[in-house]
Amino acid sequence: MPIIASPDEFNVEDLYVDLSPMASESLYLKCEGFNFAGSVKLKAAVEMVDSAERSGLLSRDSVIVESSSGNLGVALAMIAASRGYQFVCVTDARCNRATRELMESFGCLVHTVTDPQHEGGYLGARLEYLRKLCASDDRYVWLNQYANPSNWMAHYRKTAPALSRDFEQLDVLFVGAGTTGTLMGCARYFRQNRPDVTIVAVDSVGSVSFGGPAGRRMIPGLGAGVRPQLLDESLVDDVVVVPEYETIRTCHQLASRGYLFGGSTGTVVTGAVQWLAEKRPRANCTAVAISPDLGERYLDSVYEPDWVQRNYGLDVDRQAARGKSLTTSGAVE
Repeated sequence: MPIIASPDEFNVEDLYVDLSPMASESLYLKCEGFNFAGSVKLKAAVEMVDSAERSGLLSRDSVIVESSSGNLGVALAMIAASRGYQFVCVTDARCNRATRELMESFGCLVHTVTDPQHEGGYLGARLEYLRKLCASDDRYVWLNQYANPSNWMAHYRKTAPALSRDFEQLDVLFVGAGTTGTLMGCARYFRQNRPDVTIVAVDSVGSVSFGGPAGRRMIPGLGAGVRPQLLDESLVDDVVVVPEYETIRTCHQLASRGYLFGGSTGTVVTGAVQWLAEKRPRANCTAVAISPDLGERYLDSVYEPDWVQRNYGLDVDRQAARGKSLTTSGAVE
């Protein structure tokens, strides 16, 4: 019987969904959304706060500040409330309402950037606001998930070893690329311990992380308007880039089978199915994709038909999707 003394002590590490009944390829989905923060970002948040406390960077008078599209903000808001810190989260207009309200329920002050930079997009604008905020008062402590090695170290120490234990015959691992903390932590671990595992990064169209042109992205989580400082492309074997309309279709297809996942999961699953069909067709291959979060926070966006129609021109027909299979394009057949 688990008994915990703080909310960050609980995290389900070993839950996987077998997607083979709904996909043409054999694929397992590692579910990272079952904790009190609701996402994989809990691990990075704990590691960064612990490291800042050990080094003396955080004191009782400190105010934690961070830029986040949502999930890390929720995790840090939860930890700040648990440990008695004030927290300011700088986000942007793409952050969904449920996520903002979650952060505020923990006592977090949420600042929303409404105007993207010409070059750096919303992320560039968020970072610029943070720099000015920190310059204004030395009580502000920016953990900086974009450059903090504790971000990837959390997954080097926890996520990747758990995967390795659970899948002794793992061939391919698919990881979404946002700050690239999860990607780099897993890639470093497998490079050092099981170099035969193929690491495939999954990114969104419109992200500049892997050299693609900047473009409009409406779904928070994956992708970046500024190249991630943590990213080391030499640790990645391949990259799949997914348009957001395919993410939407995959999310709705998964929901039609009873699995409500977040937008990042839809992107990763789409990329994984596409890559396996192209690179390992009909192969006896053990493949795992990491699911960052669940879908409740996306009910007013990814799962809202009017929002989907307005932003992507797609008509969501949940009944038509029922019982169909995922295709390599993320659509339903």
